[in-house]
Amino acid sequence: MPDFTPNVHLFTDGACSGNPGPGGWAFILRHLKTGAEKEQSGGDETTTNNRMELLAVIRGLEALTRPCKVELFTDSVYVGQGMSQWMPKWKANGWKRRDGKKLVEVKNEEYWRSLDQLLQTHEVKYTRVAGHSGHPENDRCDELAVEAYQQFL
Repeated sequence: MPDFTPNVHLFTDGACSGNPGPGGWAFILRHLKTGAEKEQSGGDETTTNNRMELLAVIRGLEALTRPCKVELFTDSVYVGQGMSQWMPKWKANGWKRRDGKKLVEVKNEEYWRSLDQLLQTHEVKYTRVAGHSGHPENDRCDELAVEAYQQFL
């Protein structure tokens, strides 16, 4: 039986002026078969870089109208390792993380929970890209994210 699940590339970036400070997020979605693209960005007056990195991925996945196979390109090791390594442990520990011998709250838990829900719908593969390295889509997302937070400066 043929697989009709769309294949898409999701490029994301988050940016902050100060940490915390004004922040922005951006994504580019590309449908591989048709080449159709969607760009979107937004910002927050007071936030952190990690929150903006997460929000870029969340907003990108939310923009999909049906389940997809997604290759996520991000320069955020925090997002990539969180999705692939940390989240299963956090969930098993009731959304707590180890800090020495005790369990403490997961930072940005509400965003991680939102991302977890979206990962139940979409098949996501994480690919790390080096930030500010001439990767055209990553550079474009960075440009959009910076523009998004500049409204708050």
